[in-house]
Amino acid sequence: MNAVMERWVQTCRRELLDRTLIWDQRHLLHALREFERFYNVHRSHQGIANARPLNPLPPPIVDPDQIACLEVRRRDRHGGLLHAYEHAA
Repeated sequence: MNAVMERWVQTCRRELLDRTLIWDQRHLLHALREFERFYNVHRSHQGIANARPLNPLPPPIVDPDQIACLEVRRRDRHGGLLHAYEHAA
């Protein structure tokens, strides 16, 4: 379990805390909650087919017409520091 937490702390520090000026404890807790939500829900992981931990794998796109006209939207999180990409419906 230590290895898992060490990895999370390193990722949090590298992707969030090294790039953010934290003003006080309230701001720190808000930033950590936002990063935790991003890490567990939106961030792709190097796992089985890059599946996110809390979501099932999306169905594969096999229709060539659908592949040709994919629209991708970017949502900025935490003031533009973190980015979440998703297919537009």
